[in-house]
Amino acid sequence: MIRLGTRGSALALAQSGQVANALRELGHEVELVRITTQGDTSTAAIAQIGTTGVFVTALRDALLNDDVDLAVHSYKDLPTAPFDGLVIAAVPQRQDARDALVARDGLTLGELPVGARIGTGSPRRTAQLNALGMGHLVVPVRGNVDTRIGFVTGGELDAVVLARAGLARLGRLADITETLDPLQVLPAPAQGALALECREDSELVAVLKALDDPDTRTAVEAERALLAALEAGCSAPVGAMAEVVDDDDGPAVFLRGLVAALDGSDVVRLSATGPTHDAHGVGQRLAAELLDLGAAELMGPDNGTGMTQTDGEH
Repeated sequence: MIRLGTRGSALALAQSGQVANALRELGHEVELVRITTQGDTSTAAIAQIGTTGVFVTALRDALLNDDVDLAVHSYKDLPTAPFDGLVIAAVPQRQDARDALVARDGLTLGELPVGARIGTGSPRRTAQLNALGMGHLVVPVRGNVDTRIGFVTGGELDAVVLARAGLARLGRLADITETLDPLQVLPAPAQGALALECREDSELVAVLKALDDPDTRTAVEAERALLAALEAGCSAPVGAMAEVVDDDDGPAVFLRGLVAALDGSDVVRLSATGPTHDAHGVGQRLAAELLDLGAAELMGPDNGTGMTQTDGEH
Protein backbone atom coordinates (compact mmCIF):
# COMPACT_ATOMS: atom_id res chain seq x y z
CA MET A 1 0.00 0.00 0.00
CA ILE A 2 1.37 3.40 -1.01
CA ARG A 3 0.42 6.10 1.49
CA LEU A 4 0.06 9.28 -0.57
CA GLY A 5 0.23 12.51 1.41
CA THR A 6 -1.86 15.42 0.18
CA ARG A 7 -3.30 18.71 1.33
CA GLY A 8 -7.03 18.59 1.93
CA SER A 9 -8.22 21.30 -0.47
CA ALA A 10 -10.42 20.32 -3.39
CA LEU A 11 -7.64 21.17 -5.85
CA ALA A 12 -4.97 19.25 -3.93
CA LEU A 13 -7.25 16.22 -3.66
CA ALA A 14 -8.01 16.38 -7.38
CA GLN A 15 -4.31 16.48 -8.20
CA SER A 16 -3.43 13.70 -5.78
CA GLY A 17 -6.37 11.64 -6.99
CA GLN A 18 -5.04 11.78 -10.54
CA VAL A 19 -1.64 10.54 -9.36
CA ALA A 20 -3.25 7.83 -7.24
CA ASN A 21 -5.28 6.61 -10.23
CA ALA A 22 -2.16 6.53 -12.41
CA LEU A 23 -0.39 4.41 -9.80
CA ARG A 24 -3.40 2.11 -9.51
CA GLU A 25 -3.27 1.61 -13.27
CA LEU A 26 0.29 0.41 -12.74
CA GLY A 27 -1.01 -2.18 -10.27
CA HIS A 28 -0.34 -0.44 -6.95
CA GLU A 29 -2.72 0.04 -4.05
CA VAL A 30 -2.89 3.67 -2.92
CA GLU A 31 -4.33 5.37 0.17
CA LEU A 32 -4.72 9.16 0.37
CA VAL A 33 -3.53 10.68 3.65
CA ARG A 34 -4.65 14.26 4.28
CA ILE A 35 -2.06 16.58 5.83
CA THR A 36 -2.84 20.09 7.10
CA THR A 37 -0.17 22.69 6.32
CA GLN A 38 0.51 26.15 7.76
CA GLY A 39 -0.70 27.73 4.55
CA ASP A 40 -4.05 25.98 4.94
CA THR A 41 -4.69 27.32 8.44
CA SER A 42 -3.37 30.89 8.14
CA THR A 43 -5.62 33.64 6.84
CA ALA A 44 -2.73 36.05 6.26
CA ALA A 45 -1.47 36.91 2.81
CA ILE A 46 1.20 34.45 1.72
CA ALA A 47 3.79 37.20 1.45
CA GLN A 48 3.15 38.07 5.11
CA ILE A 49 3.37 34.59 6.69
CA GLY A 50 7.13 35.03 6.83
CA THR A 51 8.43 31.56 6.06
CA THR A 52 9.17 29.43 3.03
CA GLY A 53 7.33 26.27 2.06
CA VAL A 54 4.14 27.07 3.96
CA PHE A 55 2.18 24.61 1.82
CA VAL A 56 4.78 21.83 1.78
CA THR A 57 6.70 21.67 5.09
CA ALA A 58 4.11 19.52 6.86
CA LEU A 59 4.02 17.12 3.92
CA ARG A 60 7.80 16.86 3.94
CA ASP A 61 7.83 16.24 7.69
CA ALA A 62 5.31 13.43 7.16
CA LEU A 63 7.63 11.88 4.56
CA LEU A 64 10.68 12.08 6.80
CA ASN A 65 8.71 10.67 9.75
CA ASP A 66 7.50 7.75 7.58
CA ASP A 67 3.89 8.77 8.06
CA VAL A 68 3.45 8.78 4.26
CA ASP A 69 5.43 7.28 1.39
CA LEU A 70 4.77 9.90 -1.29
CA ALA A 71 3.72 13.53 -1.39
CA VAL A 72 2.09 15.34 -4.30
CA HIS A 73 2.83 19.06 -4.51
CA SER A 74 1.87 21.85 -6.84
CA TYR A 75 5.43 22.33 -8.05
CA LYS A 76 5.21 26.11 -7.84
CA ASP A 77 4.68 25.79 -4.06
CA LEU A 78 8.10 24.18 -3.52
CA PRO A 79 11.03 26.31 -2.34
CA THR A 80 13.86 26.18 -4.86
CA ALA A 81 16.51 24.91 -2.41
CA PRO A 82 17.12 21.12 -2.30
CA PHE A 83 15.71 19.26 0.70
CA ASP A 84 17.96 16.70 2.40
CA GLY A 85 16.66 13.16 2.36
CA LEU A 86 13.93 13.73 -0.22
CA VAL A 87 13.86 13.64 -4.02
CA ILE A 88 11.48 14.74 -6.75
CA ALA A 89 11.04 11.29 -8.24
CA ALA A 90 8.63 12.31 -11.01
CA VAL A 91 7.21 15.36 -12.74
CA PRO A 92 4.11 14.24 -14.68
CA GLN A 93 3.03 15.86 -17.93
CA ARG A 94 2.12 19.45 -17.26
CA GLN A 95 -1.31 21.00 -17.60
CA ASP A 96 -1.62 24.26 -19.54
CA ALA A 97 0.58 26.67 -17.58
CA ARG A 98 -1.25 29.86 -18.52
CA ASP A 99 -3.37 32.06 -16.26
CA ALA A 100 -7.10 32.37 -16.84
CA LEU A 101 -9.68 35.09 -16.31
CA VAL A 102 -13.07 34.35 -14.80
CA ALA A 103 -15.15 37.50 -15.29
CA ARG A 104 -18.76 38.58 -14.96
CA ASP A 105 -20.99 38.48 -18.01
CA GLY A 106 -18.45 36.46 -20.00
CA LEU A 107 -16.14 39.45 -20.42
CA THR A 108 -12.51 39.28 -21.52
CA LEU A 109 -9.74 41.33 -19.92
CA GLY A 110 -9.92 43.92 -22.68
CA GLU A 111 -13.69 44.20 -22.33
CA LEU A 112 -13.64 44.92 -18.60
CA PRO A 113 -14.23 48.65 -18.04
CA VAL A 114 -11.85 51.08 -16.43
CA GLY A 115 -12.15 50.68 -12.65
CA ALA A 116 -13.18 47.03 -12.83
CA ARG A 117 -12.14 45.10 -9.70
CA ILE A 118 -9.95 42.07 -10.45
CA GLY A 119 -9.06 39.71 -7.60
CA THR A 120 -5.78 37.82 -7.16
CA GLY A 121 -3.52 36.79 -4.29
CA SER A 122 -0.40 36.79 -6.47
CA PRO A 123 2.09 39.69 -6.56
CA ARG A 124 3.19 38.41 -9.99
CA ARG A 125 -0.30 38.72 -11.43
CA THR A 126 -0.89 42.04 -9.67
CA ALA A 127 2.25 43.55 -11.16
CA GLN A 128 1.53 42.38 -14.68
CA LEU A 129 -2.12 43.42 -14.61
CA ASN A 130 -1.04 46.85 -13.40
CA ALA A 131 1.62 47.02 -16.11
CA LEU A 132 -1.01 46.54 -18.83
CA GLY A 133 -2.31 50.02 -18.04
CA MET A 134 -5.97 49.17 -18.58
CA GLY A 135 -7.15 51.09 -15.55
CA HIS A 136 -8.36 48.04 -13.63
CA LEU A 137 -8.23 47.91 -9.83
CA VAL A 138 -6.39 44.80 -8.62
CA VAL A 139 -7.76 43.56 -5.28
CA PRO A 140 -5.97 41.05 -2.99
CA VAL A 141 -7.93 37.86 -2.30
CA ARG A 142 -7.36 34.43 -0.80
CA GLY A 143 -9.40 31.27 -0.74
CA ASN A 144 -10.06 28.20 -2.84
CA VAL A 145 -11.39 28.20 -6.39
CA ASP A 146 -15.05 28.19 -5.34
CA THR A 147 -14.48 31.07 -2.92
CA ARG A 148 -12.71 33.20 -5.51
CA ILE A 149 -15.20 32.56 -8.28
CA GLY A 150 -17.92 33.26 -5.72
CA PHE A 151 -16.57 36.80 -5.37
CA VAL A 152 -17.43 37.27 -9.05
CA THR A 153 -20.82 35.56 -9.09
CA GLY A 154 -21.75 37.38 -5.88
CA GLY A 155 -20.92 40.76 -7.38
CA GLU A 156 -18.05 41.67 -5.03
CA LEU A 157 -15.53 41.54 -7.88
CA ASP A 158 -15.74 41.91 -11.63
CA ALA A 159 -13.20 39.14 -12.25
CA VAL A 160 -10.55 36.93 -10.74
CA VAL A 161 -7.37 35.51 -12.25
CA LEU A 162 -6.58 31.85 -11.53
CA ALA A 163 -4.26 29.19 -12.90
CA ARG A 164 -5.91 27.47 -15.85
CA ALA A 165 -4.39 24.17 -14.70
CA GLY A 166 -6.26 24.26 -11.41
CA LEU A 167 -9.56 24.95 -13.13
CA ALA A 168 -8.89 22.09 -15.54
CA ARG A 169 -8.17 19.63 -12.73
CA LEU A 170 -11.38 20.64 -10.99
CA GLY A 171 -13.47 20.36 -14.15
CA ARG A 172 -14.15 24.12 -14.14
CA LEU A 173 -12.85 25.12 -17.59
CA ALA A 174 -16.34 26.32 -18.55
CA ASP A 175 -15.97 29.14 -16.01
CA ILE A 176 -13.06 30.68 -17.93
CA THR A 177 -13.94 33.76 -19.96
CA GLU A 178 -10.40 34.21 -21.34
CA THR A 179 -7.14 32.29 -21.19
CA LEU A 180 -4.51 34.98 -20.83
CA ASP A 181 -1.72 35.25 -23.37
CA PRO A 182 1.71 34.90 -21.68
CA LEU A 183 2.69 38.08 -23.50
CA GLN A 184 0.17 39.80 -21.22
CA VAL A 185 0.59 37.78 -18.04
CA LEU A 186 3.52 35.38 -17.80
CA PRO A 187 2.79 32.41 -15.51
CA ALA A 188 4.62 31.57 -12.29
CA PRO A 189 7.66 29.29 -12.50
CA ALA A 190 6.45 25.66 -12.56
CA GLN A 191 2.77 26.67 -12.79
CA GLY A 192 0.60 23.76 -13.94
CA ALA A 193 3.22 21.14 -12.99
CA LEU A 194 3.10 18.60 -10.18
CA ALA A 195 6.07 17.32 -8.15
CA LEU A 196 5.96 13.77 -6.81
CA GLU A 197 8.31 13.67 -3.84
CA CYS A 198 9.47 10.70 -1.79
CA ARG A 199 12.38 9.68 0.41
CA GLU A 200 15.55 9.34 -1.63
CA ASP A 201 16.09 5.76 -0.38
CA SER A 202 12.52 4.70 -1.15
CA GLU A 203 11.65 1.89 -3.55
CA LEU A 204 9.13 4.32 -5.02
CA VAL A 205 11.92 6.23 -6.78
CA ALA A 206 12.04 3.48 -9.42
CA VAL A 207 8.24 3.05 -9.50
CA LEU A 208 7.55 6.73 -10.10
CA LYS A 209 9.81 6.95 -13.15
CA ALA A 210 6.86 5.64 -15.16
CA LEU A 211 4.96 8.87 -14.38
CA ASP A 212 7.79 11.26 -15.27
CA ASP A 213 7.54 13.46 -18.37
CA PRO A 214 11.03 14.52 -19.52
CA ASP A 215 9.88 17.64 -21.41
CA THR A 216 7.94 18.93 -18.41
CA ARG A 217 10.85 18.22 -16.07
CA THR A 218 13.21 20.09 -18.41
CA ALA A 219 10.93 23.12 -18.72
CA VAL A 220 10.35 23.33 -14.98
CA GLU A 221 14.07 22.96 -14.29
CA ALA A 222 14.80 26.01 -16.44
CA GLU A 223 12.04 28.07 -14.80
CA ARG A 224 13.05 27.19 -11.26
CA ALA A 225 16.73 27.74 -11.99
CA LEU A 226 15.83 31.28 -13.04
CA LEU A 227 13.84 31.79 -9.84
CA ALA A 228 16.64 30.41 -7.66
CA ALA A 229 19.29 32.54 -9.36
CA LEU A 230 17.15 35.64 -8.82
CA GLU A 231 16.87 34.65 -5.14
CA ALA A 232 13.33 35.93 -5.43
CA GLY A 233 11.36 36.63 -2.29
CA CYS A 234 7.74 35.60 -1.78
CA SER A 235 6.52 39.10 -2.66
CA ALA A 236 8.67 39.38 -5.78
CA PRO A 237 6.64 39.53 -9.01
CA VAL A 238 8.53 36.98 -11.12
CA GLY A 239 7.15 35.12 -14.13
CA ALA A 240 8.77 32.33 -16.13
CA MET A 241 7.58 29.95 -18.82
CA ALA A 242 9.67 27.40 -20.71
CA GLU A 243 8.93 24.89 -23.43
CA VAL A 244 10.92 22.27 -25.27
CA VAL A 245 11.23 23.11 -28.97
CA ASP A 246 13.00 21.71 -32.02
CA ASP A 247 16.18 23.63 -32.86
CA ASP A 248 18.68 23.26 -35.69
CA ASP A 249 21.02 21.48 -33.28
CA GLY A 250 18.33 19.29 -31.73
CA PRO A 251 15.82 19.67 -28.87
CA ALA A 252 16.16 22.97 -27.05
CA VAL A 253 14.51 24.72 -24.14
CA PHE A 254 13.04 28.17 -24.84
CA LEU A 255 12.60 30.20 -21.66
CA ARG A 256 10.83 33.49 -21.12
CA GLY A 257 11.37 35.41 -17.88
CA LEU A 258 9.94 38.55 -16.33
CA VAL A 259 10.42 40.68 -13.26
CA ALA A 260 8.08 43.61 -12.61
CA ALA A 261 7.48 46.36 -10.10
CA LEU A 262 4.37 45.61 -8.06
CA ASP A 263 2.67 48.79 -9.24
CA GLY A 264 3.41 47.88 -12.86
CA SER A 265 5.55 50.97 -13.39
CA ASP A 266 8.52 48.99 -14.71
CA VAL A 267 8.89 45.55 -16.30
CA VAL A 268 12.01 43.66 -17.35
CA ARG A 269 11.22 40.87 -19.83
CA LEU A 270 13.75 38.67 -21.66
CA SER A 271 14.03 35.23 -23.26
CA ALA A 272 16.79 32.68 -23.82
CA THR A 273 17.31 29.38 -25.60
CA GLY A 274 19.71 26.52 -24.95
CA PRO A 275 20.07 22.74 -25.23
CA THR A 276 17.73 20.67 -23.09
CA HIS A 277 20.64 19.08 -21.22
CA ASP A 278 21.55 22.57 -19.99
CA ALA A 279 18.10 23.70 -18.86
CA HIS A 280 19.48 24.75 -15.48
CA GLY A 281 22.16 26.84 -17.15
CA VAL A 282 19.60 28.52 -19.41
CA GLY A 283 17.64 29.61 -16.36
CA GLN A 284 20.73 30.87 -14.56
CA ARG A 285 21.96 32.88 -17.54
CA LEU A 286 18.57 34.48 -18.15
CA ALA A 287 18.38 35.43 -14.48
CA ALA A 288 21.80 37.08 -14.74
CA GLU A 289 20.63 39.10 -17.74
CA LEU A 290 17.49 40.18 -15.87
CA LEU A 291 19.60 41.26 -12.90
CA ASP A 292 21.86 43.24 -15.20
CA LEU A 293 18.79 45.18 -16.30
CA GLY A 294 17.77 46.06 -12.74
CA ALA A 295 15.55 43.14 -11.72
CA ALA A 296 16.81 43.14 -8.12
CA GLU A 297 15.51 46.66 -7.53
CA LEU A 298 12.09 45.70 -8.89
CA MET A 299 11.79 42.68 -6.61
CA GLY A 300 11.85 44.84 -3.49
CA PRO A 301 13.09 44.43 0.08
CA ASP A 302 11.79 40.86 0.56
CA ASN A 303 14.22 39.57 -2.04
CA GLY A 304 16.25 36.63 -0.84
CA THR A 305 13.81 34.39 1.05
CA GLY A 306 13.94 31.70 -1.63
CA MET A 307 10.18 31.20 -1.78
CA THR A 308 8.32 30.43 -4.93
CA GLN A 309 5.87 32.79 -6.61
CA THR A 310 2.54 31.43 -5.49
CA ASP A 311 -0.62 32.53 -3.79
CA GLY A 312 -0.92 29.07 -2.38
CA GLU A 313 -3.83 27.48 -4.14
CA HIS A 314 -3.93 28.53 -7.78
